[in-house]
Amino acid sequence: MSPVASLDELSGHIAGLGRVVVAFSGGADSAFLAKVAHDTLGPGGALAVTAISPSLAPDEEADCRSIAREWGLRWMGVATREMEDPDYVANGPDRCARCKGALMEALVPIAASESATVVLGVNLDDLGDHRPGQEAASALGARFPLVEAGFDKASVREWSRRLGLRTWDKPAAACLSSRIAYGTPVTLGSLRSIAQAEAQLRALGFAQLRVRHHGAVARIEVELDALGAVLAQREAVVDAVRAAGYTYVTVDLAGFRSGSMNEVLAR
Repeated sequence: MSPVASLDELSGHIAGLGRVVVAFSGGADSAFLAKVAHDTLGPGGALAVTAISPSLAPDEEADCRSIAREWGLRWMGVATREMEDPDYVANGPDRCARCKGALMEALVPIAASESATVVLGVNLDDLGDHRPGQEAASALGARFPLVEAGFDKASVREWSRRLGLRTWDKPAAACLSSRIAYGTPVTLGSLRSIAQAEAQLRALGFAQLRVRHHGAVARIEVELDALGAVLAQREAVVDAVRAAGYTYVTVDLAGFRSGSMNEVLAR
C-alpha cells in the first residue's frame, strides 16, 4: 500500500504547535501520534498522558506503560473523574462528550504547565460516526493533527508498519463504557464485567471483539470469519462470559463493527 497521507506533513503540523500533550490510550492512532510527536519535538516537547479510569481496561493501561518504556516516550498517567458526573453515569447519547470533558479537565492543566497544546489521535475515518466527544474536546482547545494532515486509519496503520511500531495492527479499542447500551447506567460492576469477559475471550484467541452490555445479556461481536470459532468453542465462551457476571450469552450475527451501539440512534 502507498499511503496518501504525508508523514512530513504530519510532522510539520506537530512542529507548528511547538509543544504537545498527547492523549495516549495505547491504540494505533494515539500511539502513532505520540511516536511522531516524540520524534518531531523530542521528549522535552512531547508528553504522552494516559487517562486512568474504570473505563480503561487494565490490560490497556499496562500496555500504555509498556509502549512508553519501549519507545522512550515521556509519559504519565492521570486520573479522570467522569464517574463522578451523573450525566455520564446516566449514559445518554452525549456520554462521550461528558467523557471527553473529563479528559480535557485533566489534560488542560497539564498542558498549561507544559505551555503545550492538547492533541488527540482522531483520524479522518472517525469523523463520520456519532462522536460528540470530538466536538467537546475541540471546543476546549484540543487539536487533531491526524485529521489536519489528512490521515485516515489505513494511513495510520501503514505508516506505523513502516516505522516498525508494534501497534500498527493492534485491534481497534474504545473505552469500556462504549459497550453499554444507551440508557443503561454505567457502573463499576458493569465495567468490570465487560473487561473480564473481553479479557477471557481474547485468551481464547479472539483478537477483535466487543462484549456489548445489555444488563444480564452479553452480546458478543467478533469478525465474521471468527463466528465459526465461537461456535467451535461454545462451552468455553459461555463459561468465560458467565464467569464475568452475565446470565445470557449471545453472539451478534452481523459481526464486529465499531460504534454499533450508535445504530439505535439512526432509527
